[in-house]
Amino acid sequence: MCEELGFERLLDEDGFFARLLGRAPSGAGREPLYGPDLPVVLLTGGPGMGKGRLLRAVRDRFAAKVPLIHLDCASPVFADRADPEPGARSAATEALVEVARRLCTWQGTGGSFAFPRFFAGVAMIATGVAEGTPEAVATEAERYEGLAQRQRLRGLGTGDFWRGVLRGTIRNLLTTLSGQAFDPYSAAVSNALLDALFERLAPRGRAELERIYGAYPGAAGQPRIGLRILAADFRAGGEAREVAESFLFRALREDLEAAYASASGWLRRVGRPGLLLDHAESPLGEQVLRAVLTDRRAGQRDRVVIVGTARRRDGGAFLHGGLPSQEVTPPAEYRPADGAPPAWSRRTDAGADRAPLADGVLLLRMPLLTGDQLRRETVRRQRRAEPEGGTNRRRIDAAVARLSGGRPHTVIRLAAAAAEFRMPADANDRDILDARLRLPGLPGDGAPEHPVADVLLRELILDQLPVRLPTEHHAHWLDLLTHLSVAHDTECADVLLRHHQSGHVHHLTAHHVSQLLIDTGWPTCERHFIGDFGLRQLLVHRLYGLRPGGAAWYADHHLLRDHYARRAAGEGGVQRDGGPDHGVSDNGVSGNRGPDEGAFRSLTAHRMNHHLVSGGADDVVSHLAATLPGRPREWCADLLEIAQAPYPGGADARRDRAQGLVTVDGPPLRRTVDQLLHAVWLCEERTRPTGKETARTLAKLLDLLSIMDFEGAGRLSRTATDWSGLAENEQPLLRCTCTEQLRRRR
Repeated sequence: MCEELGFERLLDEDGFFARLLGRAPSGAGREPLYGPDLPVVLLTGGPGMGKGRLLRAVRDRFAAKVPLIHLDCASPVFADRADPEPGARSAATEALVEVARRLCTWQGTGGSFAFPRFFAGVAMIATGVAEGTPEAVATEAERYEGLAQRQRLRGLGTGDFWRGVLRGTIRNLLTTLSGQAFDPYSAAVSNALLDALFERLAPRGRAELERIYGAYPGAAGQPRIGLRILAADFRAGGEAREVAESFLFRALREDLEAAYASASGWLRRVGRPGLLLDHAESPLGEQVLRAVLTDRRAGQRDRVVIVGTARRRDGGAFLHGGLPSQEVTPPAEYRPADGAPPAWSRRTDAGADRAPLADGVLLLRMPLLTGDQLRRETVRRQRRAEPEGGTNRRRIDAAVARLSGGRPHTVIRLAAAAAEFRMPADANDRDILDARLRLPGLPGDGAPEHPVADVLLRELILDQLPVRLPTEHHAHWLDLLTHLSVAHDTECADVLLRHHQSGHVHHLTAHHVSQLLIDTGWPTCERHFIGDFGLRQLLVHRLYGLRPGGAAWYADHHLLRDHYARRAAGEGGVQRDGGPDHGVSDNGVSGNRGPDEGAFRSLTAHRMNHHLVSGGADDVVSHLAATLPGRPREWCADLLEIAQAPYPGGADARRDRAQGLVTVDGPPLRRTVDQLLHAVWLCEERTRPTGKETARTLAKLLDLLSIMDFEGAGRLSRTATDWSGLAENEQPLLRCTCTEQLRRRR
């Protein structure tokens, strides 16, 4: 089914989640992974990788067999519920109460759950209601009374050693104080509530509260003191409130653990309970994760499976204790393509209790779709539309593969939009972004259609703004990224940002934007500031359409061209000295650059790149023809860097120009360089097939140059062989991180 596209192996009867939860979707038992010290599992991947889709699929397949609660940590509903009583509720407590309430109505094997330990804590913070009177406290506490006892199910009674915590007890005891005057948060109100909690409990229930709340920081083994401090910490706000909220989550997990560990639970309950945290990179999600990871690092053990989402590749900066990235020890990770899940264990050395929280995490790398999965999805969509012939389908398959990078959500959207789309002759992959998409959820012929590019930009960027993006930048975040689609490195990104934020009070720098993109889960590339190929193509497409005739596109490239022209004039146009080979191999192919280097070997090459894509092709040809003699290796590297650029919208004459079908004036050297530049540009853009025809063109042109009369010409013969071989196999001539990702998708 579409919902499980790419996740089949994770969700099947013997897959990762069946073993993690100890029960298969069919209900059959499975030998559980890990435990009793469980890792927190974080699904890592940027927008479009299907983290939320996988969580929903886990819920749908397993929730009938094991108690699974799916919680959207980014939902505003929890803060909205807390708003009427900010002194007695918070988004965190409301989220925990929601988890407990759902489990109180669990109808699966073993019956419902009760949360008397958790109830004691939330009832105590009810003393922070705004009025502070016994009646107001009683009313607030009664919101939680249903959590304290199991519902009747299959003839099971509710009586146990928690039988003193019954409906109405709190109101009955607190109303004995009614009519008396109390200051807000009066000790008499708190004492009455504590009496209600303790006096009618059976000894075992009282001992449980003493064990748990006697361990609250500062309680010194006294549970009544612990509960009072918990309520005071909650009212204090800030870090003190977070301590209280974290302790409440511990109490909730203790209730779940007790339900499984008791004699009746051991006989009746199977598998492990689970909490699925969507958008766990949000402040609420991070707080919940921090709480459980801190407890487990300190030795607390429970069988609750915690699965959350994480945009950042390292799982989240909070896991690493503020260490700089170069000092971070990566958490354990599982890549589904590798087969069986890895063994996992926590550190046990002397420093284990001070280890970063990442020590308690297992990262599950969200899988990209394989080429076969991608093709099956596009074929499935096109069968509905009954396309003519196979040429169009193969061209669409290639376009979807390159523009999506294998991201499941992007594949699904592009394949759906392309179901009835015909690729124009000699099309650029970006042409498919204009295909219309009817959004789900609006049935009938009247459902609106939108360009798939607009849909993806909304879903991948506007609907997934960086968590730490300041509010004042929300409105123009997409516009800034759109302009940054033409940037290569930090310097040219800052040039664009200064220009497009002029007149704004608050400015983002390239460093800020880079960090926000990393936080959101977008990959980096040493040659492109927007490091994800598919996202960059979406933004380039939008940039060209921002103003008529591609005016915004040309303006940004001219801005950068002029910036690097001034830089080159000021520094004499010299190349940066990167060592004897300047990063160029013997065949003229540049390898990957280091993370601290700019994207270009010289200011002039950087300037010429922007000049080429903004109407200056003739000037670039003149520059290349003049600089070739005597330096063929360096010249090949310059050519590749200059030509690593997207082509603007409109008619594409590059193929004809590469084949010599367009009349170009000048001597043979200049005419041949002109053809070669356009052939290389076709190869380097990576948004259209190259294949044998372009490979032959490259070989012919380089061979022509190799027999011309200038110093070093003969060395281009080997380059002809190497480049044509790469082009014939759709391989990049100039490698970088994002083009390597494209290569792996083939």
